[in-house]
Amino acid sequence: MTTSRERVLAAILHQNPDKVPVDMGATPSSGISAIAYSNLLKHLGRTDLPVLVYDVVQQLAQPDISILDHFGIDVLDIGRVFNDQHSDWIPTTLANGAPAFYPKWFNPEKQDDGSYVTYDGDGKRILSRMPIGATFFDQTYFPYVDGYPDSYDNLDAEMGRIMWARDAHSPWDHAGEEDFWQQLRERTIKLRQSTDKALLVVCGCNLFEWGTFLRRMDNFLMDMMCDPENVEKLLDQLLIRHLATLEKVCKAVGDIVDIIRFGDDLGMSSGPFMDAETYRYLFKPRHKILCDYVKTHSKMHTYIHSCGSISLLMPDMIEAGIEIFNPVQTNAYLMQPDYLKKEFGRQCCFWGGGVETVGTLNVGTPEQIRKQVLERLGIFSPGGGFVFNTVHNILPDVPPENIVAMFDAVKEFNSK
Repeated sequence: MTTSRERVLAAILHQNPDKVPVDMGATPSSGISAIAYSNLLKHLGRTDLPVLVYDVVQQLAQPDISILDHFGIDVLDIGRVFNDQHSDWIPTTLANGAPAFYPKWFNPEKQDDGSYVTYDGDGKRILSRMPIGATFFDQTYFPYVDGYPDSYDNLDAEMGRIMWARDAHSPWDHAGEEDFWQQLRERTIKLRQSTDKALLVVCGCNLFEWGTFLRRMDNFLMDMMCDPENVEKLLDQLLIRHLATLEKVCKAVGDIVDIIRFGDDLGMSSGPFMDAETYRYLFKPRHKILCDYVKTHSKMHTYIHSCGSISLLMPDMIEAGIEIFNPVQTNAYLMQPDYLKKEFGRQCCFWGGGVETVGTLNVGTPEQIRKQVLERLGIFSPGGGFVFNTVHNILPDVPPENIVAMFDAVKEFNSK
C-alpha cells in the first residue's frame, strides 16, 4: 500500500503516484484562514476542536490532525511539533466574533478605533496593524525606507522588527530558545515515526521580499533599476544569514524532512516584478547557492512560494534548482494550467492551482467547484508533477460546503 510520503515524493519525481497527493495547511501559503476553519469545524460537527491561529500575521489556522485525515491530506508542516500544549495558547476572538487561540507570546493591543497593533519592545514604534474589519496584519515599519545604511551591523536587529520575523509562525517562534535545534530534531523524529505523511519545513530564505520588507516595495523596485550596487550589497548580507540558517536546518532535520519551502513573491497578476535579465543578474545566482546548499547537505526537495505571474522567470528558477512551485496563480498572465503543464510539466512539480480561491471556491456553487477541480486535476496530474492545493490559502469568505465539495471532487478523481 502506498503511503502519503511515497505518494508526495512520487509526484515530485514525476512518477505516477497511486493517486494525486493533497495538501492543506502544510505551509502558510497552502493553508486555511482561521475564520474559514472555524466555520468548517461547525459544519463538520467538530466544535470540540480548538481554532489555533498558528500564523498570526495571516491569521491562519493549524488544522487538527483528525481534520487532515478526514480530507486525506498527505503532508505536514513540522512546525506543529511545537506549541503542542494547551498552556502554549491564549484565548482570542476572530474578526467575525468566533473564539480562537493565539500563541501565548502574541498580544496585539486593541485601539480605540477597533484596530489591533503590535509594538516594538519599547512600546513606542508600531510594527504592524490589523484595521477593524480586516482579517490579517499589515506591515507598518520599514527600517530602510529613507535609504540604505552605511553598515549592516544592525541588520539582524532590524530584521527582527519586521512582522514576518518578529511574529513568525512555529517552529520559528521558538528559534531563540537555547536548545531549539536539538528540540526540533527530536520532535521531528518523533513526528516522522508517528505518521506516514510527507514532512515539510518552512524556511523563508526570501531575497526579493526582504528587500521590500526593509526598503518598502516602491523603493526596492526602483533600486533594482537605479541602484543595483546597494541591492547586491543587501542581498549578499541576506545570503550570509540565510546560509547560516540553512546549515542549522540541514544538520537538524535534513535527513528527516522531505521538502524545504522557500518564499519570494516575484510576480504580479500582470507579469513578474522584474524582467528575466534582472532576475538572472540579481536573484538567480543567489537562489542557486541556496538550492545547491540544500541538495548537497540534505535529502530535502526544494519548494518555492511565489505569487503572481512568474512563468517568464521559471526557466531560470528551475535552472537555479527550484523543484516545486506554489501557489500556481492560474488567473495571472501566462499562468494558465494547460500552458504551465505543457511548458514546464516535466521540469518541475506544481503545488497548487487546483481551484481558484477567489471567484470559484468562495462564490461558486458546489457543482462549479467540482467541475473546476476535476478539470484542473485532468490537466496537471498526468505523469506526476502535481500536488493538489488551492491557489494560495483558503480565504475567510469561503463557505464550508465549498471546501467539502472541493475535497469530494479530489476524492472522486482519485477513485477512478
